[in-house]
Amino acid sequence: MNPNISFKRSLRLSQARFRFFVLQKSPPARNMSTEHKFVQAPHKLLVIPGPIEVTDEVLYANAHPSMSHMSPDFASVFGNCIRMTRNILYSKDAQPFLIAGSGTLGWDQVSANLLEPNENALVLNCGYFADSFADCLQTYGAKVDQLKAEVGGTVKESDIEVALKSKKYKLITVTHVDTSTAVLSNIKGVAEVVRKVSPDTLVVVDAVCSVASEEIQMDSWGIDVVVTASQKGLGTPPGLSILVASQKAIKVFENRSTPVRAYYASWKKWLPIMKAYEGNSAAYFATPPVNLIYAYHASLAQITQGSVSLEERFAAHKDASRRFKKAAEELGFKGVPLSENASANGMTALYYPDGLVASDIIPRLLKKDIVVAGGLHASIKDKYFRVGHMGVTVVDPKRGDIDNVINALTETLREAKATKV
Repeated sequence: MNPNISFKRSLRLSQARFRFFVLQKSPPARNMSTEHKFVQAPHKLLVIPGPIEVTDEVLYANAHPSMSHMSPDFASVFGNCIRMTRNILYSKDAQPFLIAGSGTLGWDQVSANLLEPNENALVLNCGYFADSFADCLQTYGAKVDQLKAEVGGTVKESDIEVALKSKKYKLITVTHVDTSTAVLSNIKGVAEVVRKVSPDTLVVVDAVCSVASEEIQMDSWGIDVVVTASQKGLGTPPGLSILVASQKAIKVFENRSTPVRAYYASWKKWLPIMKAYEGNSAAYFATPPVNLIYAYHASLAQITQGSVSLEERFAAHKDASRRFKKAAEELGFKGVPLSENASANGMTALYYPDGLVASDIIPRLLKKDIVVAGGLHASIKDKYFRVGHMGVTVVDPKRGDIDNVINALTETLREAKATKV
């Protein structure tokens, strides 16, 4: 056949297909969180402390057709996300900020909007992420003091009280769950101390690894800022920085005497955008991650409106955490946290048994299609590893994720010990 004829025929067929598929009347908008037949492909079980496994509905919603960020349909979805985010934290009037970025962007928002040059900040340090938050605060000109706990421990409330009495602090930061150590801080207790000793001090919680897996009563506990991200307990792919600020914190921002020392992280830019979207009216400063917002909406709907209540969700995380930690201890692993009260419910950090190292455990688990995380805290980095158990992994027991990890860990330990004989 003449190549030119063949080419022209192919072109005509392509044009016909285009007219059939593209020029037809557009179908009505679909409800991405419920109407689907999508099942994600088989893959290794992801049990690091974030990103975590996501549901089919969430992953399907992330594949939403490309949508204008200024469209009424998207504005409605974005507004619902703002309201549902507030509900997860048991707050009536706190202001959520949903911005494209990692959880780290929350540190910049706090540092830029709530602190002015040379103001004092107190950081409660339980691991790697408190060090980083302190670094961020100093970058914006804050004077930072730290109270450091021993590895696996939390800062004593009596020490916090002494520090607050010694100096006037604009804000205090506490990492709810430090992902480097799996240490859980008592943020309710910290907030009580602050209200008693220094009520003007803002209580800022780094809750990147705790929202939706640990209970946070923002209003009743007196918490002023919650910093989190999409990829952990909130069960959404990475890429969304989520911060929720109390009205007290918003007033502090509005009454500052110097300009905000940031552009992208400035609430002066973002606050009108969030208010507009919550009112179901699109507004523009910078393009939001449209598809990720649809995925986040799907996950929030499952968390706040699904068959499992928030209270039941927190209980499920506690039960799964206890079961996994008990099984690991029976195998000879030791947890990094120094007490059960200081142990996170959404993740576990385990020291390797004597004579074993990372190369004995992590690669073997990977061969069994189980993905865990190595150590992160500098002082013990090569001595331990971390396992995440958040979101659908614990809320949907039919998946059998916890049992699969326990079984794989049991087999891995047996194989590793056999090589040492």
